[in-house]
Amino acid sequence: MKETTSVQFEAEVLRSAVPVLVDFYTSECVPCRRMSPVLGEVEAASNGALKVVKIDASADGQFSASFGITAVPTLLLFHRGQQIGQIIGERNKKDLNKWIEESLGAGGPRAKG
Repeated sequence: MKETTSVQFEAEVLRSAVPVLVDFYTSECVPCRRMSPVLGEVEAASNGALKVVKIDASADGQFSASFGITAVPTLLLFHRGQQIGQIIGERNKKDLNKWIEESLGAGGPRAKG
């Protein structure tokens, strides 16, 4: 997983050759901290077919607000430069993988649960 900022967002997310899961979090958020290793496992299991980036929602509140982020953790899924999904709140690996696959459709990465 890579920490990114609003300045790097276009290059890291919108221009990515693979789907990108964006984790809006804060360091004070306990569910966010619990989600971090789950997100790392999901990214690793995708074998490069999915990228995960983290954005500190409190560090750039205006950027986060531009995506309607009102609670953390909020996960946005991007594919080919477009947002295709959003979920709010802590999820386990199985539910997260299911949501990613459903959002991407049959052509999406196959992360092993």
